[in-house]
Amino acid sequence: MSSAFASGVRKTAEDSFASGLYCAESVLLALARAQGVEEEFLAKMASGFCGGMARTCGTCGAVTGAIMGLGLAFGRSRPGESVQPAYVATQRLIGEFVREFGARDCHVLLGCDLGTPEGQATFSEKKLTEHCIQYTGRAAEIAANILAEAHGS
Repeated sequence: MSSAFASGVRKTAEDSFASGLYCAESVLLALARAQGVEEEFLAKMASGFCGGMARTCGTCGAVTGAIMGLGLAFGRSRPGESVQPAYVATQRLIGEFVREFGARDCHVLLGCDLGTPEGQATFSEKKLTEHCIQYTGRAAEIAANILAEAHGS
């Protein structure tokens, strides 16, 4: 794994978003595929996280999708297993994303509330989809870099 790996994951996430999937779905699928996991249900699981948690002004779906993707590698499946690897990876992801974009919440990043008609109009008028593609790609890339470093690449 290398920076080419991370760039490939980023491109996969951006392409998925451009094809009609949303942020959390695109990032989770790109990271899952990069880890050899091909499960259709993953996009379904991620759908409610898109648009700042179902357009409720929550955490950006690209970030939550990346957290779920990191969970595939660092998460636990049994009581007694440590949560530390998942927490460390998640904290790093969020820290890098916030340093780069200044926020992690959807409405702050976009400057509008997607849960309102006015916010939807602003999103369309300002062509904010381009921002979402950027957030989607970068969140996937940051997470892919974390994965690559964990695997010594």
